[in-house]
Amino acid sequence: MEILIKASQFFLSLSILIILHEMGHFIPAKLFKTKVEKFYLFFDPWFSLLKKKIGGTEYGIGWLPLGGYVKIAGMVDESMDKEQMKQEPKPWEFRSKPAWQRLIIMLGGVTVNVILAIVIYTGMMMYYGEEYLAMEDAKYGVVTDSTAQNIGLQNGDKVLTVDGKPIERFMHINKEILLSEQGAIVVQRGNEKVEVLLDDTDKRDLIQAKSALVAPRRPYVAGGFAKDSPATTAGMLKGDSVYALNGKTMIFFDEYVDEIPAFAGNEITLSAMRDGKEVEFNVMVGEDGKIGVGAMPLDYFYKLSRNRYGFFDAIPAGIKMSYNVLGDYIRQFKLIVNPKTEAYKEVGGFLMIADQFDPVWNWQKFWGFTAFLSVMLAFLNILPIPALDGGHVVFVLIEMISGRKPSEKVLEYAQMVGFVILLGLIVLANGNDIIKLFN
Repeated sequence: MEILIKASQFFLSLSILIILHEMGHFIPAKLFKTKVEKFYLFFDPWFSLLKKKIGGTEYGIGWLPLGGYVKIAGMVDESMDKEQMKQEPKPWEFRSKPAWQRLIIMLGGVTVNVILAIVIYTGMMMYYGEEYLAMEDAKYGVVTDSTAQNIGLQNGDKVLTVDGKPIERFMHINKEILLSEQGAIVVQRGNEKVEVLLDDTDKRDLIQAKSALVAPRRPYVAGGFAKDSPATTAGMLKGDSVYALNGKTMIFFDEYVDEIPAFAGNEITLSAMRDGKEVEFNVMVGEDGKIGVGAMPLDYFYKLSRNRYGFFDAIPAGIKMSYNVLGDYIRQFKLIVNPKTEAYKEVGGFLMIADQFDPVWNWQKFWGFTAFLSVMLAFLNILPIPALDGGHVVFVLIEMISGRKPSEKVLEYAQMVGFVILLGLIVLANGNDIIKLFN
């Protein structure tokens, strides 16, 4: 059932993005009286699932969910319709239109992707607002995993800057560290400031370990219990504030996570405060090294900042969010193409994208991830690679600057080269998915 819900969200998101992107090409083509022969959701090699011809355009749904397309008459595209290109140009064909009209048609899809992201983020700002932990309120600092400790971070550190840039929201720490160019992290450790330096090898290790890096540190206050928890058997209740293990004073949850597994199969004594009184529990640690206790949620320990937006405030906030997401994705792209980080090994295809959706239907996460995908598609499509929108735009710009139109042979060869590049990227991404699946 979880797989079905994830798949449903994935295909709904993909369909919205494809249809609106192709509409971005379709509408200006129609406005400039250019014939659009096909408008398809998904690809239809050999056959289509549904199709209907309306007003000279065949609308349909293909069976191969790798994207979608509009087939514009007189344009060298993925269809590679050479027979049509051998004939004399017709007034309604793409190649007969002025360069500025062709440029608008080719930029239409990317433009719609950007607008869609802004609209979604604006709507989310209005409906959900923002909730986050401000760095100034993260009074206990960070808790680190083993990979973060290997690069020099420690539990309790308070991250001040990354590459000289102050960190304002706790949730941005991991992203800023991984995407940093200089790898210079300054933390407050006790009474001194310490600089931690990362190189590409460190980033490679973080990526390969899928490290969570840091999370907000929390005191040990029981927030919930697993089924048949040894702690509840011993008498622990929700809200008990644990402060010692076998007489050793420890305040933070992560300290117990590190220490308790060493007592697997043995009894430990936990000291806690309950309603201002001291209580003790003799707890038999499970063979798995756990006692079945979960921590209280973040807002129990920290004051979370909340931003609410009206309509007019939400628009600039949505634009800013789109701009920031685009900037982060460009930095991520640089990380991927840097061979020293080996980040390309973690690039995923459709399985990885589908897995990002929740196993339960979560509209907030659905719209947030759809907006991110829209930004990602806008960036990838504008890359100057033949077969992508950006490749077509480059040729039109060359024509507008030089006054000479590239020959159709050049366009055909460029399209084939671009198709090979795209096919290679698809194989890489989805091949990584398959390898991870079997691993």
